[in-house]
Amino acid sequence: MTKGLLIVLSGPSGAGKDTILHTLLQKSQDLRLSVSATTRNPREGEVDGRDYFFVTKEQFLSMRQNGEVLESAEYCGNYYGTPAKPIRDWMDAGSDVVLEIEVQGGGQIKQKCPDCVSVFILPPSVGELERRLRDRGTESEEAIQKRLQAARQEILQAKAYDYVVINDTVDNAVAAIQHIVAAEKYKKDRNLDTIEGVLQL
Repeated sequence: MTKGLLIVLSGPSGAGKDTILHTLLQKSQDLRLSVSATTRNPREGEVDGRDYFFVTKEQFLSMRQNGEVLESAEYCGNYYGTPAKPIRDWMDAGSDVVLEIEVQGGGQIKQKCPDCVSVFILPPSVGELERRLRDRGTESEEAIQKRLQAARQEILQAKAYDYVVINDTVDNAVAAIQHIVAAEKYKKDRNLDTIEGVLQL
């Protein structure tokens, strides 16, 4: 059985990552979404265990100390981290796993798992990003300004990712990521066992 891909998906808040992921998951039965742990408060409609594992700061620090998270990051005063065991189990079973994480965590994953596929989602412009954040209607002006400031710094980190996808429309962004995943599966370094197998026939 071929081991699944580990896909790192990052981008600034408001770039449309959640919508892209929702569409990707609908289109692929073999794609699994890692659920992160976070110390931030749930937004309206978010469910514990589905959108995030909502934990206290003390709980999160304990998880990190015990090696129960694959990566961790602090963003806008909150901690985020990826539980390790479900990801390893899914990949060993042949499923592709996508991690939606901040750039701090993305860098950690890249160091620990250099064969991961990293994709950065860009908005068409910073102006469009601001419009999307305001349309949410869930955050104060101060929070929006903090997110825009953070977004500018995050966008500079896109250069460290394998691929960059502009989310002008969800359909275009989803199609681009599907092409990326398909191409990655044919890379020679991921198919050395297959090459050896053909030689044995």
